[in-house]
Amino acid sequence: SGWCPLSPAGAQTTQLLVEPPWRPPVLWDQVTLTCQGSGTANATTWYRNGERWGQEGHDHLSVTESGIYECDRPSTGRSPSVRVTDAQLVLQVPVRALLEGDTVTLRCRG
Repeated sequence: SGWCPLSPAGAQTTQLLVEPPWRPPVLWDQVTLTCQGSGTANATTWYRNGERWGQEGHDHLSVTESGIYECDRPSTGRSPSVRVTDAQLVLQVPVRALLEGDTVTLRCRG
C-alpha cells in the first residue's frame, strides 16, 4: 500500500509503524502498531476496518485480530492503512522503502 517511513521535509503526517518490521504483517507474529504524529502524546484514536477500535488514547496497539488498521492524531490526521493478515503462509519484505536495483531479503514463513 505504498507505506513509506520518510515524509518530505517539513511535511507533518501521521505514520503507522509496524513491529516486527516486515510486510505484510501477520497476526501470529504478535504485531505491535505505533502511531506517530506531532501533538499531544497518547491522543491517538485507532480504527480497524473503518470502525473505532481498542483503547482510546494509547499510541501503541497490540494487534489481536486481523484487519485493516489506521490511527488518527489530532494535529496530523489519519495515517495510511496497514493490513494485518492471518495467512498461514506469507512471503514478507522489509518495511523500509525499496528501490529498483536494491538487494532485498525475502522471508517465506508459515
